[in-house]
Amino acid sequence: MAREKLGKDAVAGALKDLDGWSLAADGGSITRSFVFEDFSEAFAFMTRVALAAEKLDHHPDWSNVYKTVDVTLNTHDAGGLTALDLELAQVMNRYFGG
Repeated sequence: MAREKLGKDAVAGALKDLDGWSLAADGGSITRSFVFEDFSEAFAFMTRVALAAEKLDHHPDWSNVYKTVDVTLNTHDAGGLTALDLELAQVMNRYFGG
């Protein structure tokens, strides 16, 4: 998948279709917090996402505290957001919602 940095308009348009995600203060990342019923659900979510991230060869910056998973996505080698970030965000939303 292309690692070409997206323009501001493309990012703004994509965020309209990514429930829960917002542009980070740095302007070059998107962020979201996922809150689960308990630690076990949060950890299971992270495991599923880790497998998807490996397939995409694109890995999130994230942290887990008890039942909350905080995620920041960007493509370091592109210096901002790419289609890979949007794809991984969509995967995370699907796993969270169903």
